[in-house]
Amino acid sequence: AIRNLFLLCMLRRAWRLAFSAARQCQLNSPPARARQLQPAEFWPTQGVPAFRTLTTSTTWSCSFPDHQNMTEPVEKAMERADLGADGQAPKQPKEKKEKAPKEKKEKKPQGEGGGAPGEKEKKKETKLGMQTSKKESFTDWYAELVVAAELISYYDVSGCYILRPSSYAMWEFVQRFFDDRIKEMGVQNSYFPLFITEDVLNTEKDHVEGFAPEVAWVTKTGSSDMEKPIAIRPTSETVMYPYYAQWIRSHRDLPLRLNQWTNVVRWEFKYPTPFIRSREFLWQEGHTAFATQQDAEAEVMQVLELYRRVYEELLAVPVVRGRKSKKEQFAGAFFTTTVEAFIPETGKGIQGATSHCLGQNFSRMFKIEYETEQKTKEFAWQNSWGMTTRTLGVMIMTHGDDKGLVAPPRVAPKQLVMVPIPKASTPPDDKKAMFDKADELKAQLERASVRVVTDYRDNYTPGWKYNYWELRGVPLRCEIGPKDMENGNVVLVRRDTGAKEAVAWSDLAARVPVLLETMQADLLAAATERQKASMAKATTWEEFMAALESKKMVLAPWCDEEEVEDDVKKRSTTPTAAGAKTLCIPFEQPDLPAGTPCFASGKPAKNWALWGRSY
Repeated sequence: AIRNLFLLCMLRRAWRLAFSAARQCQLNSPPARARQLQPAEFWPTQGVPAFRTLTTSTTWSCSFPDHQNMTEPVEKAMERADLGADGQAPKQPKEKKEKAPKEKKEKKPQGEGGGAPGEKEKKKETKLGMQTSKKESFTDWYAELVVAAELISYYDVSGCYILRPSSYAMWEFVQRFFDDRIKEMGVQNSYFPLFITEDVLNTEKDHVEGFAPEVAWVTKTGSSDMEKPIAIRPTSETVMYPYYAQWIRSHRDLPLRLNQWTNVVRWEFKYPTPFIRSREFLWQEGHTAFATQQDAEAEVMQVLELYRRVYEELLAVPVVRGRKSKKEQFAGAFFTTTVEAFIPETGKGIQGATSHCLGQNFSRMFKIEYETEQKTKEFAWQNSWGMTTRTLGVMIMTHGDDKGLVAPPRVAPKQLVMVPIPKASTPPDDKKAMFDKADELKAQLERASVRVVTDYRDNYTPGWKYNYWELRGVPLRCEIGPKDMENGNVVLVRRDTGAKEAVAWSDLAARVPVLLETMQADLLAAATERQKASMAKATTWEEFMAALESKKMVLAPWCDEEEVEDDVKKRSTTPTAAGAKTLCIPFEQPDLPAGTPCFASGKPAKNWALWGRSY
């Protein structure tokens, strides 16, 4: 019985060897190896004693047709048959599949969640902060900043934008500053309708020709065509002046000085840019009438000075005051004055605001006459002047950096953010004491007329909060942590320079206003230095072009002829940049020796003109 069992066991093992050899061909392919089954699944074991634990070195022989004699130990035979020590065939190692090379993911464009070039994607990236460098790609940087800093949202009509509370608050500071001062001059606010009839718009030929490409027309009401189209105002001269003619009869009715804060529509065909060039924008427009040219021209310069103060005193942006060339002046004006800003990163000038003397041109067209003291009839001398939300765009471009907006303190909606920074291990009572102290300090600062916001959010880290408020341009950050609670002080951090200083609680209300004024002055000083470095002087065409290609505005002697101005624009145009034009003829003129030639024509120069590419 034992012998029979032993022979049965040997027969079973031999059969496995044969089966393994027969299956070897199939096992060579990766798919076959992957689905290889163990021999135990094919051979029933019920009722058969298991001798797998038998480890004998007995030599035995068994012959198979067409096979070699097997005279080797059982262990070696099992090994050769690819069996384990327990008689089971081991699992075949899976053949490694060759991985296909990963396709490089296409980088999303900036503004759609894409990271900065060359930057590895980080897990749990919040994308807080700027992804674009101001120096490397100014246009993309600006477009990203105005959205990320929550200044605007894009609207579904191209060229129109939603002013969010932060930017509108800054516009209100500009409004308040300017409105208070023009009222001191005797100007009153009013409002005139948005729509203009075609007949009235065409009253002043030169004027309407200047705006014709930008005028938007209402031609339908519901599904019906209107009998006469109605224009949406691009400016309000033709809206207001028919009524000036009704209101002004005598010298006693003069001066008439009105202003309105409103919106206008100019259907620009150029690429719209938030704040800088849009199809609808907010502005103020003043329209005044005087008895004499002297009084009118005096107001032109008075208002221009207010525009300079808005830019330099509120927005910390340096500007150049000057007169526009005949080609660049307001359509239908006697002369136009301007304040011009400059953006070094793009090498382009920006018209900041304009004050026009209209002379008697419009009063003649609209019959605005008055009776003098001598009982004679005279036409009124008129002015118009305007400033838009472009002011905010110039400020953003001038001061913003790679962290986001840098708001000058005088127009910042919030001037200081209070950030308590308890540790995770800070006991609840100590945390409450820290927040109570922050509330107390906030109240002290608000009594000192500082605009304060506190950030008590506990689901963000201090570093995240710092980035959040830096992006939005808050001038000062006030940190208060456990050590500050022990020492009785806070840490103030400037947005523009990153400079830090510790200030005692008792000194905070006095120190912050001083620091804000220092920051305001420093921003203007730094911008003025950049402006000066961006202005070159040229007396020849070669010097002019070299400076222009270096992204500078150029002060050059000019013959003051429109044909030459057109020629300069044409000759200075390159495949990658538009031609230069006169930005203004500055009021502050360098010496111009007699016989100095025009840099472009060689004719005798009449003045120094400031040239540059522009928005």
